[in-house]
Amino acid sequence: MRTSSNPVFRNLPKQEGSGYASFGSATAGAGQMTQQFGQPQYTQAEPYTTGPAQPAMTIDDVVTKTGITLGVLTISAIVSYFLVNSDTSLATPFVIGGGLVGLVLVLVATFGRKMDNPAIVLAYAVAEGVFLGALSFMFTDITFGGVGGATLIAQAVLGTFGVFFGMLVVYKTGAIRVTPRLTRMIIGALIGVVVLALGNLIAGFFTEGGLGLRDGGTMAIIFSLVCIGIAAFSFLLDFDAADQLIRAQAPEKAAWGVAFGLTVTLVWLYVEILRLLTYFNSD
Repeated sequence: MRTSSNPVFRNLPKQEGSGYASFGSATAGAGQMTQQFGQPQYTQAEPYTTGPAQPAMTIDDVVTKTGITLGVLTISAIVSYFLVNSDTSLATPFVIGGGLVGLVLVLVATFGRKMDNPAIVLAYAVAEGVFLGALSFMFTDITFGGVGGATLIAQAVLGTFGVFFGMLVVYKTGAIRVTPRLTRMIIGALIGVVVLALGNLIAGFFTEGGLGLRDGGTMAIIFSLVCIGIAAFSFLLDFDAADQLIRAQAPEKAAWGVAFGLTVTLVWLYVEILRLLTYFNSD
């Protein structure tokens, strides 16, 4: 059974049996992946029991919900950025407050199985928008030792969506197969990155620069590149999870969970790309 490296997708609605809504043995990706890669025929995915009042989720639902979520996040980020620009004392509270609220909402949605709740998804978008707007200002404004200004933010946004659409093309064309082995590798790498980041944070309390993973040096650049790579490959697993939900005729509201998971990964990717760009511009 394939699972996503994104914790949100791992808790999307399930039926009895293995996998998302009993489609753990279904084919991944767009089109007939078994024909593209010459794999044995897999069992046909069983339809998700939606009931007469619950229309099945479609790709249009995923696109619409994801667009709404990202739109709310973008508006929140712009407002946050200009508020901090007018009063720099708001930067730290916005970063800490927005980040903590976003983390709590992710935990509530994941462990409380409420990732398809639009109120939680949109609240997360608002919180992360506040966080990203303030963090972007701090990374790029000389008041906080930042560099690059709004130009660097625009580059980070373009880079983020460039990676997103690039991995979407890779997934849809079947250039890289989503296999159990690939899933295990990405999840293992993700766990390793989290452990290193926490270790660096703890070490920072005792030694200046911690383990050197965020000080702008060579090790920090390599670490950011690794994080960007893991986030990029995580999209493949997330696309596959969403694709299988559609194939299994999951309820329409499950599209909010897909939008939630993709937004979580996009936020992480943007922060890492922006951080990497600041490293290069600091030199």
